[in-house]
Amino acid sequence: MSANAIEIRGLEKTYAASRGSPPKRALAGVDLDIPAGSVFGLLGPNGAGKSTLINILAGLVVKTAGQVRIWGFDQDVNPRQSRAAIGVMPQELNLDPFFTPRAALEVQAGLYGVPKAQRQSDEILALVGLEDKAEAYARTLSGGMRRRLLLAKALVHRPHILVLDEPTAGVDIELREMLWQNVRRLNAEGMTIILTTHYLEEAEEMCDEIAIINFGEVVARDSTANLLERLDAKTMIIHPEAAVNVLPEGPGLDVSARPDGTLAISYHSHHTPAETVLEAVRGAGIRIRDVKTEQADLQDVFLELTRSR
Repeated sequence: MSANAIEIRGLEKTYAASRGSPPKRALAGVDLDIPAGSVFGLLGPNGAGKSTLINILAGLVVKTAGQVRIWGFDQDVNPRQSRAAIGVMPQELNLDPFFTPRAALEVQAGLYGVPKAQRQSDEILALVGLEDKAEAYARTLSGGMRRRLLLAKALVHRPHILVLDEPTAGVDIELREMLWQNVRRLNAEGMTIILTTHYLEEAEEMCDEIAIINFGEVVARDSTANLLERLDAKTMIIHPEAAVNVLPEGPGLDVSARPDGTLAISYHSHHTPAETVLEAVRGAGIRIRDVKTEQADLQDVFLELTRSR
């Protein structure tokens, strides 16, 4: 086993033409390494290729070209082992309404060849907070409980890698907190987590590293901290003691007055020290009552890297 849980080289997927539509190239030569033991974010706009990539990893979509290694197993050479190494919590609520949660886990474990003596259905139900619903039909569960059951199903074969595809889309705060507690616990126990989400603040908080996909290509892949540093733009908010008649000026400064009377001074911290900004403010004869700074977050990076080309 290498230091990477997943290694992808030259991955391509082109969907055949249908109903008069031309062929669609969903993935265009993706190269990507996902470190073992990490919480890895996979981000991108709708139609960027994220779902296609996840479905290829899960063995649900056949790739057009390229190589995929999951937990050291080549997907083409050892398809059973590579698939057993990964569990996927899908975005869609695809549950049999007439199965109870315990029965659903038992069936899922059987599909993965887990011997009855090694199954941990009750322990997994307790992990996701469904132990009191073990014998309730899935059709009677709330939407949040069904999402918990999807997570439980992804864990029945004790995979090394867990993929969470938009796990908190449309769920309440309680379920979101429960999910992230479980993710942190599983990751602390050594499980590699791959997360796709439209809630960028979650990715910023949870992920060690992030890859951003756009138009079927990886346009960025780095640690979360390094991605944020790509946009080193900061904004200093100045609360003046009195009304301002003359705006500060200086090289690299973009100054604007806000309706509440504050001044917003944007600058790039790698080129312009904060002291230079303050000197420009004092040079304009402005006495400062209060000051704070704002800086780029992951959403700024995301928008910068996924602008239509």
